[in-house]
Order: sequence, then structure tokens, then C-alpha cells
Amino acid sequence: MNNTASFDYSGSRVLVTGGSSGIGHGIARAFAAAGARVVVTGTRESARDYGDVDLSGLEYKTLQMRDLEAIKALARQLDGLDILINNAGASLTAGDEWTHEGFSAAVELNLVSGYHMARACLDHLTQSQLPGGASVIGIASLASFFANDMVPGYGAAKAGVVQLAKSLGLSWAKHGIRANAVAPGMVATRMTRHMQDMPEYNDAIVARTPLQRWGVPDDVNGAVLFLCSAQAAFITGQTLIVDGGYTLSV
Repeated sequence: MNNTASFDYSGSRVLVTGGSSGIGHGIARAFAAAGARVVVTGTRESARDYGDVDLSGLEYKTLQMRDLEAIKALARQLDGLDILINNAGASLTAGDEWTHEGFSAAVELNLVSGYHMARACLDHLTQSQLPGGASVIGIASLASFFANDMVPGYGAAKAGVVQLAKSLGLSWAKHGIRANAVAPGMVATRMTRHMQDMPEYNDAIVARTPLQRWGVPDDVNGAVLFLCSAQAAFITGQTLIVDGGYTLSV
């Protein structure tokens, strides 16, 4: 028995910010496997500098997400775009986001840069002929919904990603562009490896998750590919939570 869905993105053009690692890399590889031409961004000088990540078949661009002029320049380099995945982001060192500078940096990196990238790519997305419409996908977080006293800037920014999807979904529908967000739960990546290796964190996470496991990047990939597909042509301004039921528990 097989109930696996497949998507055909042949001929489509996709940009995944922060697609050089983690969830973003998984999304980029999934689009490439579905036939898309995929550009990924990262902070290192070249794809060769990511020796532990397979970037073959992906076009790599260096980009500092807090550099507005660099964002505009990258958008100008594109010869078209159908799908933008605003994935790049990170939380800062514990405690840093409670400083003036740290809070501002976290919000700029995790929210403001995503808006700037979407706005810089608006003309490309407007010209897209992708069935179901062009898409902008924001990668939100459980921090969009729960308080976190360690990274207040990250949490505020991720809450903003949810609201930005609503605003773009409302305002850009006239351009034939849909905007949605995906909010992953606890996903097993290199960034979360230390938590998986610590029983006090790992056991509590699994115990609270009704599906009794960590997520994997493929869990997020499927949600993103669906939301960008013609099958989701009537969905915009929404946030899909992919967390194994974590938010259902108290």
C-alpha cells in the first residue's frame, strides 16, 4: 500500500533563503527533486565552504540577510521567480536578545529581512505563470505562539511571520500571489542535536508530543510543497503547524 504524494515543479523557479543547512536545505532539495530550479542562500563565500552539506544541483548565492542592499541586488540577479521560501533566521545567544542591540538584531534577521526579500522579489512573483499562483512561504515556529524567556526577539519575530503571511495574503492576492507560513515543531536537525542528546530535554519533548517523536525535515518539506502547489490554490494567509500535536498538550 502506498499513499505517498508527489509534486511536479518542472520549470518552476524557487528561492530558499538559508537553504544551505537544516530545514531550509531539506526544502530546497525537495523542490529540486520535484524538478524545480532552486537557488539557495547562505552566509559563506561559496558552496564549497559547506563541506558537510550536499548543495549539488542547487544554485548558491552568498547573502547576509540583514543587508538590505544585498537583498535588492540578489533579486535583480534573478531571471524570474515563482516561489520564495523565507527560511533564513536564527536565535541569538541566550540572554543577548534582552539587550537593545540583540533584540533589534533578532527581529531584523527573523522578520524584517523576510519582508524585504519578498518586496524585492515582488515584480518577479507578479509575472509568474505558476498554476495556482506564485507563493511566498514564511518559516514560522512554535515560538510564534509560546513565550520564550531566553529569546524574546526571536519569538516576537516569529509571531510577526504569522501576521506577515496574513498581510501579504490579503494585499498581494491582486498580483496572483499567495502567502502562507509553516510553523515547524521540534525538528531533528544539526541545530537541535544538542537537545536530542540531553535526556532532560529530549524526554520532555517526546512525552508532550502526541505522535511520540521528533519531526524530521521531510515532515516540513511536504507541507511546504503542498502549500505552493495548485492543490492549495485557494489557501492564502494561513499558517500550517507541523508539530506532531505538540501544541495540543498543556
